[in-house]
Amino acid sequence: MEMERVPVRVLPRPLTAALAGCAVLGGALMLFPPDHPAPAPSPGPGARAELAVTAGAPAALPDLAVFIGDREAFVRTHPRDGQAWAQLGSAYVERGRRTADAADFPKAERALRTSVKVRPAHNAEGLGGLAALANARRDFPAARKWGEAALRQAPNRWTSYPPLLDAYTGLGDYKAVRRTLERLQGLRSGAAVPAVMARAAGVYRDQGRREDAQAALTDAAARATTPAEEAEWLHQAGELAWERGEPADALRHFGAALRLDPGLGAARAGEGRALAALGRTREAVDAYRAALAGQPSPQYALELGELYESLGRSADARAQYAVLRARVAKERAGGVDGELLLGRFEADHGDAGSAVRRLRAEWARQPGLDVADALGWALHRAGRGEEGLGWAKRATDKEHGGEVRSAPYVYHRGMIERELGLTGPARRHLEEALRINPYFSPVGAPAAKEAVRELGTL
Repeated sequence: MEMERVPVRVLPRPLTAALAGCAVLGGALMLFPPDHPAPAPSPGPGARAELAVTAGAPAALPDLAVFIGDREAFVRTHPRDGQAWAQLGSAYVERGRRTADAADFPKAERALRTSVKVRPAHNAEGLGGLAALANARRDFPAARKWGEAALRQAPNRWTSYPPLLDAYTGLGDYKAVRRTLERLQGLRSGAAVPAVMARAAGVYRDQGRREDAQAALTDAAARATTPAEEAEWLHQAGELAWERGEPADALRHFGAALRLDPGLGAARAGEGRALAALGRTREAVDAYRAALAGQPSPQYALELGELYESLGRSADARAQYAVLRARVAKERAGGVDGELLLGRFEADHGDAGSAVRRLRAEWARQPGLDVADALGWALHRAGRGEEGLGWAKRATDKEHGGEVRSAPYVYHRGMIERELGLTGPARRHLEEALRINPYFSPVGAPAAKEAVRELGTL
């Protein structure tokens, strides 16, 4: 059984030698008082990234660049060092995630598979890296396979658990999510780790426990050991504030995250979302553009396109939708599954029939709630509302695991019910969506308000 390795910092010892006799050449040596040891030197960028990567925590892009360069040089002269290969692969995964550059993912796979090949036994670090890579590619069955293999090798290593939480969530196995979180929190070595608190917050959020999620993220940010880590937990707190319809609070969290880590594209896109909700649309467009410049995620392109659409800038919207298609294709070359995003996009802005086909296949492979919601909406847009309503219910009913309080999910259900003539349920769900977050979409929120007005006159 592999026990978790806890990094130990060795502090310089205070100078304790006593001066004997008279001063030499009239000089005097200054002694550190016994109760005031010399401060420890701060870790350099490579060391910071190594600590983050090996502990499953976020790392800043400049630090990652230094660490990747160091590991690349090391494995060239130590090609059978499985741990070094695992660290290199995990660093590639983190950089690819941070930059939305899927070109890092094939390199990560080669490094991680090399790690497992040269060190087939007792290599939970390499197996966990493969699980993290699969999650980044939205390949949740593979993430479950590698994550469970890592857990079998090192059940007392807390970093074996977070990739499994992501995998089980993507597969819609919410019982396994709860069971895995309970085991993780039961480990003495992991219960107080900021990354564990943040992972727990994600589970609480999916269970509709927003206050618990917010408290866990606040604790995680307070205990973070690097600016990049604190920035990530502040960004996630901003996302929670956004989801509960508090754009000013969300903007405050995103701004704090960006002051700590200016390269955090997710926080910059969050700023765009919040600024648009506050009516500051010019600033919102600038924020989205800045996010896309540093992290060209197709999700951000979709959000900016819909913002343009809400402003009547159709040509600009179409340009962003073209960017989305191009980015999804580029990510596909790096092994990323973009079918969910493409399905959502096609349902609203392209071929709804194509969206249905894509999302049915996605559900067969990895049946998470986000896929159920998207499939229900695509069926509605394709003129098959009765079938779509069943999927919308699956995404929003607690009996199916739909405990997350999601304004878009409830909006989709309400609009499908409205189309089917179910006036009472439609009004109830549309009003609920607007209570959860009256700004949830620059296109959808106004449509929900208009539908509620119309239903109120019936």
